[in-house]
Amino acid sequence: MKIQQIKKITGKIKIETGLHIGASTDALEIGGMDNPIIKDPMTSLPYIPGSSLKGKMRSLMEWKLGKISINGSLCSCGAEDCPICRVFGAGISREKDQDAKRRGPTRLIVRDASLSQEFIDKADLIIEEKSENSINRVTAEANPRPLERVAPGVTFDLEIVYRVLDTGDGGAKDEELFKTTVIESLKLLQNDYLGGGGSRGNGKISFIDLKDEVGTPISFS
Repeated sequence: MKIQQIKKITGKIKIETGLHIGASTDALEIGGMDNPIIKDPMTSLPYIPGSSLKGKMRSLMEWKLGKISINGSLCSCGAEDCPICRVFGAGISREKDQDAKRRGPTRLIVRDASLSQEFIDKADLIIEEKSENSINRVTAEANPRPLERVAPGVTFDLEIVYRVLDTGDGGAKDEELFKTTVIESLKLLQNDYLGGGGSRGNGKISFIDLKDEVGTPISFS
């Protein structure tokens, strides 16, 4: 087994409706925001964690391929030919070590998406506070809950790396999965939502200016 090729996807993630990816409130101050977004501790600028992107891509592909178990847990079959485990990785038990050796390591690497350069000097303008209410169904009393979001129109820089491994087929299977699993999961995500509150209008995104490692445009058609 060896690395046959390193494929890369670069581009931008454009926020179409306010994006909320929550941060810890362990250090919440009096008068502070109850539902803050995650920010870089060094710059205080918002970013999109690679784990959030990769997790959502994986989840959507699991739904599409019927890999969601009855209890809602993620796919961890560890099978050599499983697109989910081969591309995104799998947590497997000791008795499946041989499957892991045949399958090889996780192919997909999703970087944290940093705020695009053109928005760094507008940090004070790109974060909004959305007020939501939960309603007591008996008393009709409203319970306000402010939510911090990245405003629509903001973009983040996307970088995804994909390792094509030669497992005896010259990398043909991984090449196929790049199109049918990685590209397809991005398409599914664009038609779904990222972060929290998607059913309430949050988290619609679009991918723009996607290109591969040699600069060839990538489309979802």
